[in-house]
Amino acid sequence: QVQLVESGGGLVQPGGSLRLSCAASGFTLSFYAVSWYRQAPGKERELVATITRAGGSTTYLDSVKGRLTISRDNAKNTVYLQMNSLKFEDTAVYYCNAVHAFNPSLAYWGQGTQVTVSS
Repeated sequence: QVQLVESGGGLVQPGGSLRLSCAASGFTLSFYAVSWYRQAPGKERELVATITRAGGSTTYLDSVKGRLTISRDNAKNTVYLQMNSLKFEDTAVYYCNAVHAFNPSLAYWGQGTQVTVSS
């Protein structure tokens, strides 16, 4: 079964850290660029970070630069999002998305994981 499964979300205080994981099954994640998106209540989904299939290049939403880091371990078929210095405005459901590097019509979404930053 082809799927992406996010994990690692939860409740954290401002200034705290979380590490999200996006694990792929049924396909080889190393052929895919992977992105993290988030959607806060009442807001549109926004792109947070992207990593190329080999991990050589990353891009970030301006508001998360220096605080969130995307990385991947292709041997584990997993992409991560390390989240440090979390702020109230980081509260959202976080989704991972994989797009095949050579055939963009092959794309998958995970089910999402909730991150809540609250004191």
